[in-house]
Amino acid sequence: MEVLDILVVDDEPGIRSGVSRILKNFTVSYPFLDDDIGFNIIEAATGEEAIESISKSVPAVVLLDNKLPGIQGVDVLKYINENHPYILVMMITSYASLELAVKATNAGAYDFVPKPFTPQELKSSIENITKHYFLRHMTRKLHSEGKQVRFQFLTLLSHELKSPLNAVEGYLKMMQEKQAGDSIDSYMEFIDRLLSRINSMRNLIIDLLDLTHIESGKRQRTLREIDVTLVARSAIETMTPLAIQRDVSLSLDALSPVFMLADSNDMEILFNNLISNAVKYNVTGGWVRCSINKENEIVVVSVSDSGIGIDPDDLPKLFQEFTRIKNPLSKNVTGSGLGLSIVKRIIDLYGATIDVESQPGKGSTFRVTFPLPSGQVINGGI
Repeated sequence: MEVLDILVVDDEPGIRSGVSRILKNFTVSYPFLDDDIGFNIIEAATGEEAIESISKSVPAVVLLDNKLPGIQGVDVLKYINENHPYILVMMITSYASLELAVKATNAGAYDFVPKPFTPQELKSSIENITKHYFLRHMTRKLHSEGKQVRFQFLTLLSHELKSPLNAVEGYLKMMQEKQAGDSIDSYMEFIDRLLSRINSMRNLIIDLLDLTHIESGKRQRTLREIDVTLVARSAIETMTPLAIQRDVSLSLDALSPVFMLADSNDMEILFNNLISNAVKYNVTGGWVRCSINKENEIVVVSVSDSGIGIDPDDLPKLFQEFTRIKNPLSKNVTGSGLGLSIVKRIIDLYGATIDVESQPGKGSTFRVTFPLPSGQVINGGI
């Protein structure tokens, strides 16, 4: 049986001992793991003790109280985010501190569990966070594992993410118990957060399904002569509401039809990802320009923006799976970290190339070059 270390940080001895008793003989199991998982509980009464403990031995999970003597829970959370980002943090909070707990989850905590909690509530939270820990651990192993393992993992992850996130359940319980009062207006912020989480989950599922279909080789493609300018216009129309909301102008530079042999779904995914990224990572009052040109035996698609740009050191990471570039200016932008990896797989199917030019604070240009049929290599069915 595999055993995970859980560090419990709380100044109340009763809470620490209660967690130890509840989880002492508790185990969880998942269909994608051969062995059950048990837990080893480590205790800390202060934030200083917690940091010292983490520096000696890094736990998998930290249960962290908000209010501590000395440095506060948010300071410990900041230390963990800066030094041990793979640790999953669950805030332990009283009902009076729920607002702070919500802020902590937005600052990097995985979730929160309110005090007083029942043994079943704690076990349910631990089961969810443990599942997330192993799924993320498996993600990091993808680069060293084979294609079949990647496909099995992504299929599993797609299935698992269809269940409600524990954080969503937490918000719903707060509303169910009317913790903010009887007026619906008091819950509008929670509702906004719920809708944002659900939308992010839906987009992640869609991206995962696209990627699993590509990886498995089971998605049927229909190659025919299509006008890619029409696909680009459709993508721009789809992104226009978001662009208006963010005060970003969209334009297409393509005076005449540009035909190439392609699958329309492939091109739709490609344009949607490139244009939506250009809008989401832009600035207020910014612009996005898409151009399509046919030159000799190639078709060149460019998407340029006036956005926040990308640091040169981060450019090699762009097309890796589950990768999101860290930038303070984009911390509120949601995304799966899969969009550009899907784009890369699509262009590889067409023997195409993608180049990126970017300057932090000045914007980016993604340029895709497709060879025309005379020199084009289109790989067999995906």
